[in-house]
Amino acid sequence: MIDREILSELAAIVGEKNLLTAPDQLDDYSHDEFALTEMRRIPDAVIRPATTEQVARIVRAAGRLGVPLVPRGGGTGLCGGCTPVSGGIVVDTSALNSIIEIDARNFMAVLQAGVTLAQFYQALGKENLFFPPHPGDEHAMVGGLAATNAGGARAVKYGTIRQFIHGMEVVLADGNILNLGGKIMKNSTGYNLLQLMIGSEGTLGIITAVTLHVMPPRKFVWTLLAPYEDLAAAMNSVTKVLHAGIVPMALEFLEENVIRYTEDMLGKKLPCDPAPAYLMFTLDGSTEEEIEKTAEEISEICLAGRARDVLAADNPQKQADILTIRSQFYEALKPKTVEILDIVVPRDEIAGHAQAVADISARHGVWLPTYGHAADGNVHTHIMKMGAEKGAPGGPRDDWRDYYPRVREEIHRDARARGGLISGEHGIGL
Repeated sequence: MIDREILSELAAIVGEKNLLTAPDQLDDYSHDEFALTEMRRIPDAVIRPATTEQVARIVRAAGRLGVPLVPRGGGTGLCGGCTPVSGGIVVDTSALNSIIEIDARNFMAVLQAGVTLAQFYQALGKENLFFPPHPGDEHAMVGGLAATNAGGARAVKYGTIRQFIHGMEVVLADGNILNLGGKIMKNSTGYNLLQLMIGSEGTLGIITAVTLHVMPPRKFVWTLLAPYEDLAAAMNSVTKVLHAGIVPMALEFLEENVIRYTEDMLGKKLPCDPAPAYLMFTLDGSTEEEIEKTAEEISEICLAGRARDVLAADNPQKQADILTIRSQFYEALKPKTVEILDIVVPRDEIAGHAQAVADISARHGVWLPTYGHAADGNVHTHIMKMGAEKGAPGGPRDDWRDYYPRVREEIHRDARARGGLISGEHGIGL
């Protein structure tokens, strides 16, 4: 517990109403979207600064008093990164929520850390501008996106958040404020501290503002859905599409069991017949002719690669029907999920890794639904509190605490053997 004298000093920085200590106020700050509720920890207090100088004063005071600090953005992470496992104080950055500037002439935006993706997208729309990264939950805040180097399905064409961050304001552990980079496109000015801060997950400093590169919007977007008999054939088509010089905005692989499970939750259906595996392409272009030509080229490659069919969703409603199902995978699976993994492997290892996951599933009798980003090698496997019957979801399993660490280690070991790593976009977190 933190004594009253320390709390009084912190309250003097932000005001009494911005220092939360009541138990009913603290529960929301005990977790992010990590599925396992056992990982939750109640902080001793939550502090809500409204300026960078307040953050700096909080950091200096906490350092002097020996109080742990945990920075928090939107709480949308999936690996417990903002969980206050050592107690102490959560620094809630949501009040740092000003869009300082959208500079259309230089294609740059300067935002405080607490601006959400939804607010940013809305502001850009008014200026006819576009920010390509879409890591998922639009309640995510830009400070957290920078701190985790968030990715998302569009990384195959546009890259992760890292490629769009050109400047940053950050408070270091001693309370000093650094201003790194700026509204510039090139920088060879010594050590690249900006890149060091990106992905550091709050361990090197608290990000208070970010300068992001933006772009003119793409006028047309289509979604293609190609069902296959097996994932190996689908991944072979991915290689051929990329070798043809086609780079989709997004390219995902989906497996039948995950889709059916999500369809049942939503009461919606994909607009095609069931298949063991699917590829989902998102295409963007400046003209309808350009995107139609690309769609035709992809369709020819997929059909030659044993796709059953290729469905083109060329209007917003069709696209929304498909994307709604895909976007709800995690929500559908979360109640029975122990952990969603974030493996990244070389692209041509996806099918092999997915088969290894299927073998692990059969060996341990646990359902391990798997899907991911086909063109950048990012594979998401859910370790479930459910048995498996021929790869399909079975009944509940109460012994998940016994098999969870073994299954997790075996999946990670296979990824490492294939030249992969344990996180492509979620971060390390806990």
